[in-house]
Amino acid sequence: MRLVYLILGLLFAGLGFLGTVLPVLPTTPFFLVAVYLFSRSHPGLERWLLSLPRIGTLLQSYREGRGIPLNTKRLATGMALVAALFSTLSLPHPWIRVLVFLLIAYGVHFLWWRIPTLAPQEGPKHQ
Repeated sequence: MRLVYLILGLLFAGLGFLGTVLPVLPTTPFFLVAVYLFSRSHPGLERWLLSLPRIGTLLQSYREGRGIPLNTKRLATGMALVAALFSTLSLPHPWIRVLVFLLIAYGVHFLWWRIPTLAPQEGPKHQ
């Protein structure tokens, strides 16, 4: 099972890094999944991901239960709404459109009502 977690962790980390250069691909959610998978498979990669200058501090804040910065939530919500609009216009079957829209709506709901917003004065801890 550790090998499966490692492979999936590498996949999600790769998607996270792609998200740093592609404007429509999110970054933080992929890194959150990757750091979890690395915690189950390869502690060295987990430490490395947590030590990255920008994303590592966000991951640590989330893990400590302090939440995600407001700007990150806004960006994720905006990207989700764009994805919902794109899906509504481009998917062929109406039921698939509804399903995708509901999944995105659940994700936005979860982001705003289940994950704390990191207070500006707290900010991510710098190493």
